[in-house]
Amino acid sequence: MSIRLVVDNSIVMSWCFEDEENSYAEDVLESLEYAEAYVPAIWPLEVGNVLLVAERRRRLSQASVVRFLALLGGLPITVEQETPERMLKEIVWLAREHDLSTYDSSYLDLAMRLDLPLATLDASLVQAARECKVPAFAPARAR
Repeated sequence: MSIRLVVDNSIVMSWCFEDEENSYAEDVLESLEYAEAYVPAIWPLEVGNVLLVAERRRRLSQASVVRFLALLGGLPITVEQETPERMLKEIVWLAREHDLSTYDSSYLDLAMRLDLPLATLDASLVQAARECKVPAFAPARAR
């Protein structure tokens, strides 16, 4: 796979919830037929937390959570590990510099380190990516 991108949790979770469907996010999902996505080390915990909260609020059933996790497991998504020292220095600095959460900053940092475009629905992250000259991922359908 020659096309690579960083995908943030706002995109991934829109795949799970019908009421959060988004054509850009759907195009990103379809892109994973020919592209590979990268996510930071915190991503599995973010996904798990959103799913557990949705289950507790009865927005998703346990069976729906299991099905969604199986879907994610079949996608070409690579979790990039990060040292705690880097998380507490560079990623916190980037978050402070661009008024982001450290979670969002971790996606921006990964896109910058790997020199990859970023797919996100988060307006603050889109703005910070522009400021850092990180391109937005353009799915084939949108090209």
